[in-house]
Amino acid sequence: MIWVNGPFGGGKTQTAYELRRRLPGSVVCDPEHIGFGLHRTLPPALRADFQDLAAWRQGVRETLGLALRGHPGTVIAPMTLVDSGYYAEIIGRLREDGHTVHHFALLAERTTVLRRLRERGLGRGLKHESFAVARLDHCLERLAAPEFAEQIRTDRLTVPQVADRIAGSAGLSLLPDTDSALRHRLRRAWTGIRHIRFD
Repeated sequence: MIWVNGPFGGGKTQTAYELRRRLPGSVVCDPEHIGFGLHRTLPPALRADFQDLAAWRQGVRETLGLALRGHPGTVIAPMTLVDSGYYAEIIGRLREDGHTVHHFALLAERTTVLRRLRERGLGRGLKHESFAVARLDHCLERLAAPEFAEQIRTDRLTVPQVADRIAGSAGLSLLPDTDSALRHRLRRAWTGIRHIRFD
C-alpha cells in the first residue's frame, strides 16, 4: 500500500490519481470518504474533526485491510494524517497485520501550498479553504518530524515527478508519462473538479 500524506492542498489527491493512471492494477481508496459518511450521520453542530472519532480510525484500518487482502494490485490512500497516535493506530496496525505500507509525506513551502489552495478554489479564494489554511502550519510542522518519513519536497516538482519519486522509493515501475503539457493541465483540472466538496 502507498499512503500519500501531506497538508491540505499539498497535492495528495493529484499524486494518488497520477500513480493510479500509470500503475496498472492499482486502485485509490480514499479514507476521507469514510469521514464524510460519519459526518453525514451527525447533526451539523456535532461535526468536528472526524479523525478524532474512533469509528473513523477503526473503519479506515478495517477497510484498507480488506482492500489489501482482496485486491491483487497496489492500494493507494491519499489522506492527511498528522497525529502520531492516529498514525500508529492505522498505519502501524496495518503493518502489524502483515501488510506492506509505504508512507510518503508531501511537503512544500507555506507560500507554495497557499498558491495551490487558491488554484483549487476555482476563483473562490482562500476563504473557501479556511479549514485547510487554519491547519496548514501545524500540518507542515508535524509532517516534517522523523516519524512521518519519507518526506518529499514538492515545491519544484511536477505531479508526475512526485509520482516517479514515490514509485522509485517503493520499488514500483510506472508506465511512462506520455502526457503533453496541455493534457497534463486538463487532467489535473478534471481530477480537481471531481474532488470538490459541496457540503
